[in-house]
Amino acid sequence: MPASTTKSLRVAVLADSDTRWKWGSLTANRISPSESDIRLDGFLLRGRATPTARQLEEVGVRADSLREVTAVEFLRHMAKEPYDVLVLALVGGAVQAMLHGLARAWDGRAERPVVVTGYVGVVYEKLADGLLLRHGADLVLANSRQDADRFRAVYEGVGADASAVTEVALPFLGGAAYAKNDPYTVVFAAQPSVPESRKDRTYLLNRLIQHATLHPDREVLLKLRSKPGEHTTHIEELPYQKLAQKTDLPANFRLVYGHMGEVLDRTDLLVTISSTAALESLHRRIPTVVLSDLGVREALGNHHFVGSGCLASWDQLDDGHQPVADSQWVARQGVAADGSYETAFDVARFRITELLEAAELPPLAPYYTPVTAPGYLPGILARHHLGPDGSPLPGAPAADKEPSPVRQIVRRAARGAYRHGVQRVAPVIRRMGEL
Repeated sequence: MPASTTKSLRVAVLADSDTRWKWGSLTANRISPSESDIRLDGFLLRGRATPTARQLEEVGVRADSLREVTAVEFLRHMAKEPYDVLVLALVGGAVQAMLHGLARAWDGRAERPVVVTGYVGVVYEKLADGLLLRHGADLVLANSRQDADRFRAVYEGVGADASAVTEVALPFLGGAAYAKNDPYTVVFAAQPSVPESRKDRTYLLNRLIQHATLHPDREVLLKLRSKPGEHTTHIEELPYQKLAQKTDLPANFRLVYGHMGEVLDRTDLLVTISSTAALESLHRRIPTVVLSDLGVREALGNHHFVGSGCLASWDQLDDGHQPVADSQWVARQGVAADGSYETAFDVARFRITELLEAAELPPLAPYYTPVTAPGYLPGILARHHLGPDGSPLPGAPAADKEPSPVRQIVRRAARGAYRHGVQRVAPVIRRMGEL
């Protein structure tokens, strides 16, 4: 491990979806000590949401190496390779499994990487559950002042050490400040699982089309997260692309993919239910609307925007409403529209520098153990082929062994079958159940 932060820094990022790869890789660059020469090795945790080549290309982050692994393969790799920093960009249960697996893999070692984890965006559900599953990392990043306060309160409330909580900001904010476009462009940022029902998604699509019809001088874009068959962090059973196939679309209405930052470059009004894209938009001072048409509800996540000044309905937008964000609310969300964004990661960089320069780091110590959560933890670990002590279970995948061509085909077929079931079979069964 380097004694000086001016030397080469080896960083590993383990991610389980395209969104988390984007967060993890960008975070790794944001929090690395100044003047570090970073070598970034990316690892994609094999599962239903493993990103495709197209999704990785859309994220736009380049790694020095990138490969797909199982949890056990990754742990065995980390036991052998001398990294300086490890970013766990995973769902909470996977973070917890890795923390226990890594504690086992590094048992007895005087030196180990600094372990960092956090959240991809807005935390509006399962706050206690997700946080306690992330406890044990050296840094648990909070994307805003509000989240940092909430995170510490949860940890202190259960008697867990809260010193790992570190306030930063979302790592993918940036881009040019808002300037009017010609033509005026309205962008609806779709989400894979919000809302879920066909009725609600059809309603939103129809209102977007109606807006385009009412305003032929505007360009109206439906910004899609993934193509049919691809998965993101959340499952999308009813892609808007398929719903739009049955509809006559006006000439000024288009479906678009691509990097969100590039779409925001030509956006005059960003509309969403509760996407993190709203924070990206607010950071650039683009007029931003969080829709209230389907209610302001925890299930939709738009309750997070209460007090933002951004809540409005399609009726109001059709009539020309222009939202004005509340500056105090924005300041508490880590959006840093006031220009302070470049210093938002200073504390994290300082803490990582301190840890890198420490003679020895303490063993990883998650809050959940076989003593504190004997009925919960073993099941979380078993899903990743780990036993209660963090060691690989018998029959777990072998390390450093590439799957045979036949096995690779089987895996691709299995993943395709799963996605087919989610996007085609499951909705049919649900509709039959509603008859």
